[in-house]
Amino acid sequence: MRVTVKPKPPANLMPTGIVQQTAFWSRVKESLGWSTGAFDLEPAPDSGAGDMLVVGRGVSEESSVAYVPFGPEYRPDEEARGSFLESLSERLKAFLPRGCIFIRFELPWESPYAREESRYDDDGHWLGAPEPEARELRMNFGTERRALRKAPTDLMPPDTVIVDLRPPEDELLGRMKPKTRYNIGLAARRGVLVEDAGPEGLEAWYALYAQTAARNGFVLHDRSHFAAVLAEGENGRRRGRREAARLLIAKREGKPLAGMILALSGHRATYLYGASSDGGREAMASYALQWAAMRLAKASGALEYDLFGCAPRPDPEHPLYGLWRFKTGFGGELVHRQGCWDYPLDPSAYELWRAHEATSQGFHL
Repeated sequence: MRVTVKPKPPANLMPTGIVQQTAFWSRVKESLGWSTGAFDLEPAPDSGAGDMLVVGRGVSEESSVAYVPFGPEYRPDEEARGSFLESLSERLKAFLPRGCIFIRFELPWESPYAREESRYDDDGHWLGAPEPEARELRMNFGTERRALRKAPTDLMPPDTVIVDLRPPEDELLGRMKPKTRYNIGLAARRGVLVEDAGPEGLEAWYALYAQTAARNGFVLHDRSHFAAVLAEGENGRRRGRREAARLLIAKREGKPLAGMILALSGHRATYLYGASSDGGREAMASYALQWAAMRLAKASGALEYDLFGCAPRPDPEHPLYGLWRFKTGFGGELVHRQGCWDYPLDPSAYELWRAHEATSQGFHL
């Protein structure tokens, strides 16, 4: 499948529900020192889905990496995905810096294994995709170079829950699991209030985020990352842009217990970042927070709400099992995406990068 790319200003990216593929996200990344580029892809089925944002950064004086966050949005037929990505990568090379080691695509496409009955157990739970070698064989079918590699890790969780926001609120509550619905009411009875904190709530948010990171053992984003997202979100709101970010904090008696950064873009709202306190869990603030976010998103015109990350199935051994239990309670559909795929431009340097990434816990793109 032959693809052509035409550069365009990132400011001219078409609106989309994928916030990481918007002009909003390009401005966030630029403020953090990343390079950004936008492209029209041909063939493309319609306006918007043929756009693509690429961000890049140097990793040494001579080398850099390129990253396509949750893109491209345009999804070719399953049997043509590999040849599409190969052709796209080869065309992109001319627009990337010399010394670019690889292009990483965080694909928003549903996994081809998610529709295969053999990949589900007797209870209807997805067993997951096969080993990377089998996935690479399938992805590279029909390509010329057979170069596409499954990345050592997915930078953002490929499995998520998406809630349809189109029904009225009473129906949304009715679709939730009884315990989730009960906990939303319990939070209200215990005095939990959710406020739109704005950028000035960053310090309170980051304190919750630091507690969450320590509790769950993940590496923190720097404070500047969230400051950039919130500053651009506030700027967008003042200018009446459709793309925005809101900081919501759930409090009881004035004490922050849970918080989130909610992204609004196109038809979708996304639970972009979340955090909660080590204490006060009996208040069920996280349930109040999610329900407030859904109501705000619905009132803003969003048609769906992406809870953004959980385990692929109810596996107690999975590190995101707790999130599966929590997020599936809100009545959405479990979606399995393809995750990160790499196209090496410098194969030798790429193998060194993979070895480094496999042992590094502090890598963020």
